[in-house]
Amino acid sequence: MTSPLLIETKGSVRYVTLNRPDRHNAFDDGLIGELTQAFLAVEDCRAVVLQSTGKSFSAGGDLAWMKRMAGNSPAANLTDAKALSGLMEAIDTCPRPVIGVVQGAAYGGGVGLVACCDLVVASDSASFCLSEVKLGLIPAAISPFVVRAMGGRAARRYSITAEVFTAATAQAFGLVHEVMGADRLGEVRDAWLAKLLANGPKAMAAAKTLIRRATDDPLDGTLRDWTAARIADIRASDEGREGVAAFLEKRKPIWVEG
Repeated sequence: MTSPLLIETKGSVRYVTLNRPDRHNAFDDGLIGELTQAFLAVEDCRAVVLQSTGKSFSAGGDLAWMKRMAGNSPAANLTDAKALSGLMEAIDTCPRPVIGVVQGAAYGGGVGLVACCDLVVASDSASFCLSEVKLGLIPAAISPFVVRAMGGRAARRYSITAEVFTAATAQAFGLVHEVMGADRLGEVRDAWLAKLLANGPKAMAAAKTLIRRATDDPLDGTLRDWTAARIADIRASDEGREGVAAFLEKRKPIWVEG
């Protein structure tokens, strides 16, 4: 039986691949659990690529799974919904940079997966849709991540119209960073990976936490004190000292491969 999730490590890069092309890479409770674990266990890599096989990136929730859950108790539905929210949180807060490669349609929860990636390259033929209201549902678990990625105004429009929007439109919102022909997605992905592997691993993890908190917290004395403490700590860290020394000595820092 073909695995619905492929996980492969090449060098210091982890490739996490949705592999249900016959179901447009829709996810159910089992795949949500596997994906969550994949993003929680990244200690032995430096970057993660989230991608998929087939013509679609992800159609979001599997309809058979959602139909099954509709017949369950409110408590079981709440547990299930929290698992999906946990998956989004695991990707969003992954201590390694996450690159999303979107070769085709991203619908419903698939948009949530995209929103949680740090860097996203999409095919110029990719399409996006917050399709939940067509089924009488709402994009609840993914909404905090989607709103942060594409902005509240755009999220309001597309979550109530369920309009399909293009990769170019997604780029204009900031949901997607680069739009390329399908044959160039790997080129962009690899260029980003080269940049990421040249950077301090701990610094990148700290930068992700920094930007998330700077985005969400009020700009007050508490936030300013926290940011000052973060740079003070990192300057004095082993990685911080090594990075500055390498720059001054005109050499590569120890974390650069090769």
